[in-house]
Amino acid sequence: MVKNKNTKKEKPVKKRTKRVSKKNDDFKKIELELENLKDRHIRLKAEFENFRRRKSEEISKLLQYEGMDVIKGFLPILDDINRMIHTKDLSEKSLKDGIELMDSKIKKYFEKLNITQFGDKGDIMDPEFHDAMLTQKDQKLEDDVILDVFEKGYKYRDKVIRHAKVIVNKK
Repeated sequence: MVKNKNTKKEKPVKKRTKRVSKKNDDFKKIELELENLKDRHIRLKAEFENFRRRKSEEISKLLQYEGMDVIKGFLPILDDINRMIHTKDLSEKSLKDGIELMDSKIKKYFEKLNITQFGDKGDIMDPEFHDAMLTQKDQKLEDDVILDVFEKGYKYRDKVIRHAKVIVNKK
């Protein structure tokens, strides 16, 4: 009968040993998976840092040379100015024609760059866009009507580059 008692005791020990062994295997699998996840995390973090560094360098280079295209657009106008300076025909008409041509080219180029001009006589003065340099009285007109313009204003898309400097009517 002693034999039977030993075999009965051996069975639960074997079962426990199998369970412990299985739990150890599961634990090892979990440890391995955790190590893999840690390694993947480190690699992804390094990839992200490299990506961030590359993008930062790209942006820096773009900002460094961003004005180049704008400058290229003004070079033909500068060439016109130089031709005007070195021409032998300095009559008033040729100078005026040359200046009007350059003015036209600049306005077309500004249009291409989304730069708009504002501040015309007859407009209503708006402090967002206009600086009132002087006021004058004209009883025929309403208050805040622009009577004259010292300097036109300019906007790049929706941002004011320069306010128009104007004379405004005040009764």
